[in-house]
Amino acid sequence: MPIPPSDPGVDRSLLRDDVYRRLRNAIVDGTFAPGEQLRDHELAVWLGVSRTPVREALLRLAQGGLVVAQPGRSTVVSPLDVRGTRDARDVVAAMHELAAREAVPTLSDTDVTAMRDANRRFAAAVAADDVEGALRADDELHAVLVRLADNRALETVLELFTPLVRRAERLRFGSQDGRASVTQHDELIRLCAAGDAEAAAAVAYDTWHSLPSAEG
Repeated sequence: MPIPPSDPGVDRSLLRDDVYRRLRNAIVDGTFAPGEQLRDHELAVWLGVSRTPVREALLRLAQGGLVVAQPGRSTVVSPLDVRGTRDARDVVAAMHELAAREAVPTLSDTDVTAMRDANRRFAAAVAADDVEGALRADDELHAVLVRLADNRALETVLELFTPLVRRAERLRFGSQDGRASVTQHDELIRLCAAGDAEAAAAVAYDTWHSLPSAEG
């Protein structure tokens, strides 16, 4: 059949990104367990796509440490590795430290309010043992500083390594330690509102660096 000339076609970059995000999330939330073998043809059927974007996504996931890929053989979900998680955590903490340092000088009252609102939602989710809600609110809070930092390299590093740290976040937000994060957020917001970039950067670093390095 003839293709209408107005048809924009499929944005292949968006397709690749969507496949990557869905596979990444399935690993982080435990849908695919550590050590589980991932077959590209089965994943393609599950996602309703061709095998090409699945293979590309698996390569990206391997770069971030979420899977171990052996070309021509198999791809498996990475085991819960203490050193790998610790290394990723340290990098993520450093990126959030940099984000705070760069963002605080341009922070507006509206931005501070957005951070406070996110932390209220975070506290409510932690109190209700709603790990998914806590993760969403935590992302929204820290995203304010990352957005204002306007540093593409920083964003790229966070996108690559934050998923590996997410399993440690799940451990914290599902325990009493999650309540400590509420207090850390309050202090971060207070320092941001006061315009103290260096102190805010230090708290941002500690907030991420104090995450456990592996599930226990």
